[in-house]
Amino acid sequence: MSTDTTAQAQLITLQLVRLDADLGARKEDVIAALAANVAGTGRATSAEGLQRDAMAREAQSATGLPGGIAIPHCRSEAVTTATLAFARLSPKVDFGAPDGGADLAFLIAAPASGGQEHLKLLTALARALVKPAFTAALRAAKTEQEVVDLVTDVVSPTPKAEAATTPATASTSPSVASQTTAPAAAGAASAPSAGVAGGKVVVAVTACPTGIAHTYMAADSLVAAAERAGITLKVETQGSGATTPLPASLIESADAVIFATDVPVKGRERFAGKPVVASGVKRAINEPDAMLAEALTASTDPQAARVAGGGSGAGAGAAASGAGAGDVSFWVKVRQVLLTGVSYMIPFVAAGGLLIALGFLFAGYRVTNLPGGADSILLTNSLWNLPDVAALKAADPLLQGDGLRDSALLVYLGAVFFQIGGLAFSFLVPALAGYIAFGIADRPGIAPGFTAGAVAVFSGAGFLGGIVGGVLAGLVAYWFSRLDVPKWLRGLMPVMIIPLAASVVAGGLMLLFLGRPLAAATNGLTDWLNGLSGSAAILLGVILGLMMCFDLGGPVNKAAYAFATAGLAAQTPASFQVMAAVMAAGMVPPLAMALSTAIRPKLYSAVEKENGKAAWLLGASFISEGAIPFAAADPLRVIPASMVGGAVTGAAVMAFGTELRAPHGGFFVFFAMQPFATFFLAVLLGTVVSALAVTVLKATAKTPVAA
Repeated sequence: MSTDTTAQAQLITLQLVRLDADLGARKEDVIAALAANVAGTGRATSAEGLQRDAMAREAQSATGLPGGIAIPHCRSEAVTTATLAFARLSPKVDFGAPDGGADLAFLIAAPASGGQEHLKLLTALARALVKPAFTAALRAAKTEQEVVDLVTDVVSPTPKAEAATTPATASTSPSVASQTTAPAAAGAASAPSAGVAGGKVVVAVTACPTGIAHTYMAADSLVAAAERAGITLKVETQGSGATTPLPASLIESADAVIFATDVPVKGRERFAGKPVVASGVKRAINEPDAMLAEALTASTDPQAARVAGGGSGAGAGAAASGAGAGDVSFWVKVRQVLLTGVSYMIPFVAAGGLLIALGFLFAGYRVTNLPGGADSILLTNSLWNLPDVAALKAADPLLQGDGLRDSALLVYLGAVFFQIGGLAFSFLVPALAGYIAFGIADRPGIAPGFTAGAVAVFSGAGFLGGIVGGVLAGLVAYWFSRLDVPKWLRGLMPVMIIPLAASVVAGGLMLLFLGRPLAAATNGLTDWLNGLSGSAAILLGVILGLMMCFDLGGPVNKAAYAFATAGLAAQTPASFQVMAAVMAAGMVPPLAMALSTAIRPKLYSAVEKENGKAAWLLGASFISEGAIPFAAADPLRVIPASMVGGAVTGAAVMAFGTELRAPHGGFFVFFAMQPFATFFLAVLLGTVVSALAVTVLKATAKTPVAA
């Protein structure tokens, strides 16, 4: 038996099949039971770890499909061997499908670093699930062996079946392949049907966060719809399988494009100017005929939304391309664009802020008071010529005592960390503006966005200027991308003409007209923060605490975090207090759930109790997402309780006047907290309040909340 055949045979075994099983009333229970099956066969090191990763995927979008099917799936560090665990459920369990509960559930478990061969097998199963004959056979199976044989047949396709899914026109050009940075495949569709639907050609891209299941099921659903309509459809699946992008010639000849994605489309600029219908990936599974009909209509509508060259958000098939682009509303696009900027900005904030905090730890908090600044030490000293700390302290009373370390080596290293951190932090506003523009106009918007952000910094417009400059640069770049230019000029547009023209327009408008008013607004906001005291400061802490705990890493949480991290650039006591309130409040939800599972374990399932143990470390590290498994299972109790505790913590931080000079790290950046004791006390207060609230809510519930 070949290696490939062995891998296929081992994908599912008799021990991984449960027929007509009652695994609980909730999807969490089903996933936990299937994860336990996988771990019990030695294919995962931890059932809890696999279950946690699968539930984290569920939190992104439900995995229930029409027709009574559920495909919870994930990549997990806990998985050692690519595995399928199957349960035919009785009674049905709700996995979020629009038509009700599921009686067929597959847990698709892939190793975090699994090979492509295993992923091909997993996606073969996902594609079979959209075929009624396959699901009917699963429901009719009388033994576990029948299920294993059925699954083995679909994940071990014959050469004829493989040929049927090979694109008719595969691109062999390296230049075409390089346009898609993630693995992509061209799924075949029906042959052209003369005279049917006017001989239209439609191309599509499907992509989901993990790239294992929904990506390929959406592709096959669209292919089946195209066969029913008698039109030509080619699908590029941007998933985990290493396959081929759509040929450029095919895209050029297409009448319309469908984007069914929950993640940004890779190489989106290839489709620029094409009529587009965009939605999340699940709509292509649930309503493929409707999406195809919309694409055909768009192909003949001069006012239809068109691909502008880029988009950056879950399901953002046509960012900023006007109404009518599938399910993507204007406000969803606005949120996606802003969150794109924030998500790319955060690494600069985290790296720069933590390096600055390390500089304070090594050299002391008065490293900023050195004559000429920290950079003066770096320019005049080295590891072989350390600074004279005694002379520095004698020259400035602020540096005496604990203001500056006594060790010349520590002072020098602290200056190094502080300077590198300051340089990294200086990219905060340009990165924010650059990637907001990227979210609107894709790659042609990056250079104008960074330019507008740099002008915002120069003008003193700060964070507000970065937002305005990024939006302005993106819109200008997008407008230029819509110009109808000669074909010979199109190749120069995204790499030279659009960046140049948009940089001049956006940068010029910021410098000449918008920079000073925005700088005045930024200074006013800074002065307002610095002037907060008493009840006003406490109220701000309450609001920030509520925002941090509302959606546990979602847009509201990110908005509060972005507000705090942007304020760090001001280096004022008020901005440090805001940062402290945001981080402390964000630590409360996972810590509260950990405490609640410890004091009343009978209220929680075995899996939840294991998640509670992990939540201690996640909360201490400021990873609010540690509470997501609990919130997903019981949002009406967990989220309000978390918000109450977060509000208490935010208010306490502001009342104590606690300051924090690092943007991330939780208790592990204790050296950046002033004082650490009040920060710890504020987190403790919120954790206790939140834990008591969720425990009481669960204990007094009329219906049980845990299996």
